[in-house]
Amino acid sequence: MSVGVDPRPGRLSDSTNDDHVESVFAVTRGNCRLTVQEVADKVGTSIGSCHQIFTEKLQMGHISAKFMLHFLNDDQKENHVEISNEMLANANGNENFLRTS
Repeated sequence: MSVGVDPRPGRLSDSTNDDHVESVFAVTRGNCRLTVQEVADKVGTSIGSCHQIFTEKLQMGHISAKFMLHFLNDDQKENHVEISNEMLANANGNENFLRTS
């Protein structure tokens, strides 16, 4: 009796090979708003294999965690610039800006 992993009969899965990984990465990079189902359909692999590529090969827990760009509207961009300029002015004018005591 063995407690090790015995080889299973049949051929090895080729749905998570390097070509599929590159295809999944390219499709996701091209359109970051696709679902796993849509990526699997475009690449021509199963949802399970596509999910395995995302989690194991690309080390991604969520697609959006790596590829989703944050789209800001004009008001948010302006607010971001204002806050950044205020912090920069504060940092330049206050020598203890980053010091914690």
